[in-house]
Amino acid sequence: MEQPQNLRVVETLAWKLRRRQLVGSRATALETLVVLRQVISKSRFSNIEQLVSIIRGVGRRLVEAQPKEHSVGNTVRKVLHHIREEYHTATGGSTTTTSPGFSISKFVMLGQPRKQTALPKTESKNTIKENDPDDPDAFARSLKPVLMEAIQDVFDELETVYDNVGKNAQNHIHSDEIIMTLGMSKTVESFLISAAHHRNYTVMVLETAPTYGGREMSQALSAAGISTFLVPDSSIYGLMSRVNKVILGTHAILANGGMFAIAGSLLAATAAHVHSTPVVVCAGQFKLTPSWNLYHEYGALDFGDPSQVLGFEEGALVDKVDVVNPFYDYVPPNLVDAYITNDGDHPPTSIYRLIKETYDDEDNEL
Repeated sequence: MEQPQNLRVVETLAWKLRRRQLVGSRATALETLVVLRQVISKSRFSNIEQLVSIIRGVGRRLVEAQPKEHSVGNTVRKVLHHIREEYHTATGGSTTTTSPGFSISKFVMLGQPRKQTALPKTESKNTIKENDPDDPDAFARSLKPVLMEAIQDVFDELETVYDNVGKNAQNHIHSDEIIMTLGMSKTVESFLISAAHHRNYTVMVLETAPTYGGREMSQALSAAGISTFLVPDSSIYGLMSRVNKVILGTHAILANGGMFAIAGSLLAATAAHVHSTPVVVCAGQFKLTPSWNLYHEYGALDFGDPSQVLGFEEGALVDKVDVVNPFYDYVPPNLVDAYITNDGDHPPTSIYRLIKETYDDEDNEL
């Protein structure tokens, strides 16, 4: 595999990921895109296989640096999918060979009259030459502008993810409802503030110890004019009978429809399930991850500082217990009623189809 010329930017991002200097899935996805754009713009390749190999090599390096930040691998897979589509379009090929996933929109189009719109694309079939011995850079030179447009499409999707998730918020939240949420999620915050433009409702925000992200969330919602109550985590079950809907954020959406979400989400979703209270999850589609949960005891096997749970000043007690402070819970699909994404609403049972449409099967393992 040809190595990219600007390995420094790749190693810099890998270092940031390893040291957790990047916080948030969206911020990590945006940084990954910036690096991929630089790598593609400065790399030399004479065919599509070399280009894919370069990008996958960068993806593997970044995923190895922080395998628990799923948005890195998801972003690389999304870029690869777009690149293949643009390449087949530019060469007059068909994208159906690289996108085996079932799509309702494609199914509907099969029943429509055929339109002669694909013919002009074949004119460019001979303008992109692969493996040209006379001009080895001809392929890269002719394809790079198209690739930059493909990456820009992914950029635009990430830049507008909050607005697109919240555009239909008023259809999910009704006046005088009591909503429960926990932790600090920018996607959920944007969703609730968007709904507040059309509805008057109340939000109960759990403190979410030991990070206490709920305090930041309650301040943000209160500043937006939403009636907000900050409540202790121990009140989840007692308050659930008064709650009309639970709205959660997520770290990653898995192929089986389950998710990794901030610790405490499993408790909230379980209490909601007992009270038949709907659980809605707000997330951008860049959090769709083509993997299944393998860690049922602790979600994502990602842990924080145990001293946040039990301080060392407790003396003898510290020597008698093992303290774990997991970042995330694994919430199974049967506890989630719907995912609200920037591309519409989806039940957990349709997540696998979305993943097949968003990524190519050969990229499930980078």
